[in-house]
Amino acid sequence: KDAYLKKHGIKLGFMSAFVKAAAYALADQPSVNAVIDDTTKEIVYRDYVDISVAVATPKGLVVPVIRGVEGMNFTDIERTINELGEKARKNELAVEDMDGGTFTISNGGVFGSLFGTPIINPPQSAILGMHGIFDRPVAVGGKVEVKPMMYVALTYDHRLIDGREAVTFLRKIKSVVEDPRVLLLDM
Repeated sequence: KDAYLKKHGIKLGFMSAFVKAAAYALADQPSVNAVIDDTTKEIVYRDYVDISVAVATPKGLVVPVIRGVEGMNFTDIERTINELGEKARKNELAVEDMDGGTFTISNGGVFGSLFGTPIINPPQSAILGMHGIFDRPVAVGGKVEVKPMMYVALTYDHRLIDGREAVTFLRKIKSVVEDPRVLLLDM
C-alpha cells in the first residue's frame, strides 16, 4: 500500500478492487448489466459498464456513477471514487453525476454491518452489498482457524437474472478479490 501511495499519490482502497471485480464479472454475466426497457419491455444488453457507488453524506445517501469502468485500471477507479466522494461530501454532485449507472455497489461495511440485502437502484437489474470484515472461524485443511471474512449480497431482478447467473457472478467477484492475478491473466 505504501509503494502504491508513493507512486500514484492516492491510497488504494477496497472499493476500487470490488469495482474492478464487478466490471470483470459483468462482462462474464451480461444479464446482470442489462435492463428492461420501460417502453418496449425488451431486454437491453449494455456493452459498457457504468458502476454507481453509494456514498453516505451528512445530507443522506447519494449514488454517483463511475463511467467506463471496463476501460479503467485500479488507479483510474480509485481517483474517480475519491473525486466523486469529495464532490458528494461538498454537495457539488450534478444530476449527470448520478444518472445512468448500469450496476450499483454499496458498502455497508464502513458502518460495521455484518450482513444485509440492499435494494436495487431502478432501472438497474442488480446491486452488490459489501459488509464489514470480521474475524470468523473457518475450516482450513480439516482444522478450525480464525480468518478475516466479508459477506457480500447480490440483490437482483429475477425477470433478467436467475440463480445460476447470480451465483456465477458472485463467484467471479470472489475469485478476483481473493486473487487479483485472475484479472491480469484473464483466468
